[in-house]
Amino acid sequence: IRNGSYCGGFLGRCGYLLCIRLTIFMTFVSIAAMLMIRLQRVGRKNIPTFRVVLTDRRNSTKSGKFLEVLGNYDPRQKGEKKFNAERIKHWLSVGAKTSGTVHNLLVDEKVVEGKKMDVLPKKTVGKKTETGPETATAQEKKGAEMAAQVTKETAVTKS
Repeated sequence: IRNGSYCGGFLGRCGYLLCIRLTIFMTFVSIAAMLMIRLQRVGRKNIPTFRVVLTDRRNSTKSGKFLEVLGNYDPRQKGEKKFNAERIKHWLSVGAKTSGTVHNLLVDEKVVEGKKMDVLPKKTVGKKTETGPETATAQEKKGAEMAAQVTKETAVTKS
């Protein structure tokens, strides 16, 4: 790569270095935007224990891939929580996001300021198929009116 051809050929040699710095910075920014602080389960069966890890957002929670362990959480031991607050604040300042549960744990420990998030799933209420007492009486009235009209029409056609 000569004369800044990587950047379009018009920047020259110092432009090439500038372009490399920009691409490294943009790569770091895009990586930081994809980082997530989440819980990773490490306990045995029926004994849940969690690590607080920094991982790529695209990784599965069960993949075991992470960049850094930032703490741990044991819900069975009276909610025992240990966090590396300095590293968590560093990664949040760089642009990493937290999962809802981790955000709530960090708010509890006053590592992060703010309100807790609602992490419970939204309940979907389906439409009722049953008819209430008011609609049942309205339907009965309509049915009675229809029957009366049918009897009138049959009486008119017979005479």
